Amino acid sequence: MRARSLFTAVAVALGMAFASTGAASAQPMTPDGVTPMIVGGGNATQVYSFMVSLQSTSGGHFCGGSLIKANWVVTAKHCVQGRTPASTRARIGTTNRTSGGTLATASRIVLNPSEDLALVQLSTSVTQAPVAISSSSGATGTATRIIGWGQTCPSSSGCGAAPVTLQQLDTSIVADSRCSGIRGSTEICTNNTDGNKGACYGDSGGPQIKSVGGTWQLIGATSRSGGGSTCATAPSIYVDVPSLRSWISANAGTV
Repeated sequence: MRARSLFTAVAVALGMAFASTGAASAQPMTPDGVTPMIVGGGNATQVYSFMVSLQSTSGGHFCGGSLIKANWVVTAKHCVQGRTPASTRARIGTTNRTSGGTLATASRIVLNPSEDLALVQLSTSVTQAPVAISSSSGATGTATRIIGWGQTCPSSSGCGAAPVTLQQLDTSIVADSRCSGIRGSTEICTNNTDGNKGACYGDSGGPQIKSVGGTWQLIGATSRSGGGSTCATAPSIYVDVPSLRSWISANAGTV
């Protein structure tokens, strides 16, 4: 059985407490040395034009996502399974999940039949620059960055509301053997930096990116823990977005 998703568990644990144009350039992946957030990350050091906060219509953040076309967002399937487009909106291209960027409502949700991936079509095109999907996720050791508004402590019992300011953490791809229950052909095992840093509840669906020629490219969508329900004590599992490019293109047009 798969470990609990990084969003579903927090919905129980916290009682649903989670009530710029132009492509973002890739900055050097060096430790920030700031107060721990994501779990062990820090405030975003730049505006990611493609970063999406998926929200209820009342503004409560429930998952992350990545803008891949002017009117399409990719996220984790477990984030939107059971939701209707009418109950879902997206705030795009801001480091503050409560203000800035562009707000757009969802018009359609498409679920992948077998993988933890989904597409959310927006009711209107936005002006923020989407992120390109990389040609491949990369080999073991590839440096990556994860971004999100998820829980900032490792406890499965929660630690209050989601941060308002977007968090980021630099990490890397590790061997599939480090992640329990991974599907190696369509998923990525990502290191828990220093043994205690990583994605947590509420980060689900958000981007895992890597720098290619100084520009961020999308390789993963946050899915679940690779070793139990306590965040950051083991590597995490991300859906390998490049491996599902053909499915994305079949539903959203060529990417």
